[in-house]
Amino acid sequence: MTCELMTPTRRAVLGASGALFAWAFIPRFAHAAGGRDPRFITIILRGALDGLTAVPPVGDPDYQALRQAIAMTTSGPHAALPLDSFFALHPSMPNFNGLYRAGQAVVVHASATPYRDRSHFDGQDVLESGYETPGRVDSGWLNRMLEGLPKGGKVSPGSSAIRGLSVGANAPLVIRGKAPVLGWSPSNLQPVSEDLPPRLMDLYSHTDPLFAKILAEGISAGKIAAGLDVKARGGPGDPTGMEQMARGAARLLAQDDGPRVAALAFEGWDTHAGEVDRLNKLLVGLDNALAAFQQELGPSWKDTAIVVATEFGRTAQVNGTEGTDHGTGTTAFLAGGAIKGGRVIADWPGLKQAQLRDGRDLAATTDLRAVIKGIAVDLLGASPVVLTRDVFPGSDHVLPMKGLIV
Repeated sequence: MTCELMTPTRRAVLGASGALFAWAFIPRFAHAAGGRDPRFITIILRGALDGLTAVPPVGDPDYQALRQAIAMTTSGPHAALPLDSFFALHPSMPNFNGLYRAGQAVVVHASATPYRDRSHFDGQDVLESGYETPGRVDSGWLNRMLEGLPKGGKVSPGSSAIRGLSVGANAPLVIRGKAPVLGWSPSNLQPVSEDLPPRLMDLYSHTDPLFAKILAEGISAGKIAAGLDVKARGGPGDPTGMEQMARGAARLLAQDDGPRVAALAFEGWDTHAGEVDRLNKLLVGLDNALAAFQQELGPSWKDTAIVVATEFGRTAQVNGTEGTDHGTGTTAFLAGGAIKGGRVIADWPGLKQAQLRDGRDLAATTDLRAVIKGIAVDLLGASPVVLTRDVFPGSDHVLPMKGLIV
């Protein structure tokens, strides 16, 4: 299958400097009522993750024959990590496995958005916009959720706008919208001289006070997220780049007056050929990114929830190049100290030919919107009415999933 090329022009570009400037002046956060000061992070995996490899259903009697050369086992070289008697975890994710054992991670298997076709562009639009059909790219569900959170609630902005954080050179659609968002990306440029920032501040404080205020916020964000390994640069489709993005984001989220909601996008999950080696590398990057969030958030980790989602899954059967093509059902990951973890959530559809969607795909039995709604309600205090009306229009039949938050 030939894949569409994904270019940055389809999403707003904020810039690629070490500290991107805020869209608006960012006020100080008030702590949440009841002592909880939550963080909510969304990681988009662009390209469609193969959930049957990331979390293989080794207990399904049809799994081995269906997956053939890329089937995984819980014994021998490169053995998968058992999660329970039915599901296992890809061996490239030991950090997630540790969180799972500690009760801070969940797998949501056989899950999907409402999208049922096979276009990356359209699938990503549905995943990130929150609408039931593609083509609505004016705003993303995470930004609309921010905009609709109650004033004085669990994530309170005080007297001004709630803050979000966009990580990467291109703002993910999921966090684009009316709510003010801070943008930051690891810099691949040589650092400027130490006297340049104060000189610019002095200049603009006299000629453009508003821009001087925004510039100060950008400089501050860059300093907070600084200290990454400048000798090892990588992009959003590289393990090093994924970890850098997560580590810098976590440093900003950990600040008392920093953002509380963030969005990242990792590229390259389209595994049409040579899936084993490619997915090994990518899952290492995702796993290290989750570990970086845990390390850098420190005490804030206990009130953190991370959702890792992708636009759709892969075909259940392997193609002729030891890869998989565009499918339907996939796997979502949840992690964080606020997650009630140590379990796989799945209404397992089965892998027999008659149970596969269109005879080729893992059927989707869990709506990803139910997962996000549940976290938004129980962690952030979001209104179910607002979530259905404004955040995920058309999802009246999708109830918030309960019991995801400690």
